[in-house]
Amino acid sequence: MTAPRRVLCLCGSLRRVSSNRAALEAARQLAPASLELAMYDGLATLPLFNPDDERDPLPPSVLALREAVGQADALLIACPEYAHGVPGAFKNLLDWLVGSLEFPGKPVLLLNASARGSYHAQEALAEILRTMSAELLSTQPFPVALPGAGCTTEQILVSTERCAELRVALGHLAAELA
Repeated sequence: MTAPRRVLCLCGSLRRVSSNRAALEAARQLAPASLELAMYDGLATLPLFNPDDERDPLPPSVLALREAVGQADALLIACPEYAHGVPGAFKNLLDWLVGSLEFPGKPVLLLNASARGSYHAQEALAEILRTMSAELLSTQPFPVALPGAGCTTEQILVSTERCAELRVALGHLAAELA
């Protein structure tokens, strides 16, 4: 048996009780044996991106981010939409990866964990990722129709429909990485 493929989960929200984080945590619990999902928890620790700071040595939190991305076989991203766009903190994370050697060509799968089916941020995020030379594993984000802001992992896991949506996304991810 081959080792599971490592997938780094990136949540675009800083909220303590985040629906996007809950979707990623549920995905972690539902992942097939061929995938090992790990959460990245350093979004709030990243300094504001400044190209002048992109030199040796990099801030420790940026080094940790780049190392985590470099060790991952793929990224699974769930990002909310704020004012029809990508949240500033998550865009900051992506800006720190633009000049990295770890990111270009990285396989990425997007989850759209929204009750309303937001699409503005999803389109913007896909464009940013394409510009950064990500390998988007699907032309569209995989929808996970969560009940709304602040839902929990447990609420997702007790929903047959939400689990089925996550399993479809994870199945696609596993097949693409096989």
